[in-house]
Amino acid sequence: MPSASANYLTLLRTSGAAAFFFPAAVGRLGIAMTGIGIVWLVHARTDSYAAAGLVTGAFAVADAVAGPQIGRLVDRFGQARVLPCALGAHAGAVALLLAGAVPDPVAGVLVGATLPQLGALSAARWSALLCGERAAALPTAFALEALANGVSYLAGPALVSVLGAAGRPGTGVLLAAALVVGGGLALAAQRRTTPPLTGRAEARHAQRALLGSAFLRQVALGLALGVFFGAMQVSVTAYAVGRGTPDVAALLYFASNCTNLVGGWAYGAWRYGGSPRRHQAAAAAGLALMSLPLTILDGPLAIGATLALTGLAVPVLLILTSVLTQSSVPRAVLTQAFTWGNSASAAGSAAAAAIAGQVVDTGGAHGGFGVAAGAAVAMTVLALCGLRDASAAEEERP
Repeated sequence: MPSASANYLTLLRTSGAAAFFFPAAVGRLGIAMTGIGIVWLVHARTDSYAAAGLVTGAFAVADAVAGPQIGRLVDRFGQARVLPCALGAHAGAVALLLAGAVPDPVAGVLVGATLPQLGALSAARWSALLCGERAAALPTAFALEALANGVSYLAGPALVSVLGAAGRPGTGVLLAAALVVGGGLALAAQRRTTPPLTGRAEARHAQRALLGSAFLRQVALGLALGVFFGAMQVSVTAYAVGRGTPDVAALLYFASNCTNLVGGWAYGAWRYGGSPRRHQAAAAAGLALMSLPLTILDGPLAIGATLALTGLAVPVLLILTSVLTQSSVPRAVLTQAFTWGNSASAAGSAAAAAIAGQVVDTGGAHGGFGVAAGAAVAMTVLALCGLRDASAAEEERP
């Protein structure tokens, strides 16, 4: 336990690391609060979950589409120049939403389209900071990012829900925006660790790497991981409600989220030898094997234990997707590459929620778990294809 903690503390003691990691973590908490905050706010106004879902969906789609474009601007002009502009636009969009100055769906689009993906910007800084001889520490840095993300999505929605339940949904949205803007501006102020810019010609040439099979495979894997997330959320809720014990859903989510944090922390602290592609294939295969029993199990203890096991593999896949994305594209398009991965995961989650909902309506919760298991199998196939291609490339080298 002490050695693992020392590993992360040593990483944060790297010159300039803590100064950009913690502001990005603060902003990431705000991002985790934004979507659920919109649900509470719009439902309070309209007394309609359908209207709240429409606005939140518009927000999510706009975020997924605009995120890579903001990332492209960041790669071209730098975080210090682009972030303040994006954050100012985001603050204005949130003000329009809170004031009701434009239709809620329009405001949702504006809020999503101006929301910078601070996690991608932080990951890009780690890649620039840990270069050369220090590159071996990148998986641990990405594990730290995964931990910050996991904590944000545990604490953020809970905080917004408390404010919403207390009759103050607008406060939740306002607090989320304050965290995003405050954390983002503090991040932009850390110019010493900003990734170096490249020339226009080099950046244009680097764009071709985003069409390479190695990078597209990681995007596809992120999409499948999003499908897994979306299907699991619907299926766990359907399972608990179907048994007449809706409160059990929170316990099942808690079990999975806790092991998710443990899995990411342990992998980042105690990585063993072997290539990231082998680790990715092993983690995907493990997730598939642990997900398949959910299609037949029925007891809550068995379901909870299995969900806890799947939670161990998910953060490892997130970490390795970041590692392999970083190694598959030039630095000139790295921020954009990270945001494409995040957008693919968000798109997969949104699509899976709709698909799994239809499957659950016809086949029950076990059918929804089957969708999640299918996504895990797809991840395994993708990871094995990447491992095969990498092995073939090594054999062709003289």
